[in-house]
Amino acid sequence: KDTILKIKNNDIAKGNVLTVAKIAGIQAAKQTPTLIPLCHNIALSQVDVQFDVKETEIVCTAEARAVDVTGVEMEALTAVSMALLTIYDMCKAVDKSMEIQGVTLLKKVKEDI
Repeated sequence: KDTILKIKNNDIAKGNVLTVAKIAGIQAAKQTPTLIPLCHNIALSQVDVQFDVKETEIVCTAEARAVDVTGVEMEALTAVSMALLTIYDMCKAVDKSMEIQGVTLLKKVKEDI
């Protein structure tokens, strides 16, 4: 709870945690093929990272879109993973008990053009 309050009050020494984490997630999605071997290089048309700040946890979701022959689930999962790792990195000095849990694909939609 204390760490969440510090994040909400922008009281973390490294800066605005959620803004930095959002940028990290978006950048990571764009770099997915360089991070994950054999992952296709996809021209993303949209990446968004959102946070739902609850009393004792932060839920992160990412949405990635592209017009391509393959899906963008790896980009969305990479965005969430990096956003959460960024939160961890920025808050580790004040909270050694943080955990990253449940990174999972919620939905994949493929539409014919």
